[in-house]
Amino acid sequence: IALAFCWPFPGHQGQVVIRLPARVHLTAVSVHHISKEVSPSGTVTSAPRDIAVFLLSLCFALQGVDADGEEETLLGTFMYSVAKEAIQTFPLKNATHPRAFCYIKLTVNSTWGNPKYTCIYRVQVHGEMA
Repeated sequence: IALAFCWPFPGHQGQVVIRLPARVHLTAVSVHHISKEVSPSGTVTSAPRDIAVFLLSLCFALQGVDADGEEETLLGTFMYSVAKEAIQTFPLKNATHPRAFCYIKLTVNSTWGNPKYTCIYRVQVHGEMA
């Protein structure tokens, strides 16, 4: 992970929908941020703190969203700890969900103190392709 190569978004809350390259049975998600030791300011207040991960049954047809619409299933809520390793992996509940999905939504509900912006350096999704 390189400094300044993060996905920043304004404020201390935000969300991103990630399209996976194939339908996947999800088992875990990893979130990456820089550590205090490599931060130029010596702090990581822009790191996400409270995170939630959802499955989305959002299906796109050529003309847009299909008739199924959008349905969310909460897979877990987690706390990214700045006192731990920079890469943290969180096992997902409902990982035995019978369907495979191609979209997840990651929401950040708070940071470690920075009210102006939040940085996410990388999100990795773990699972088995359907």
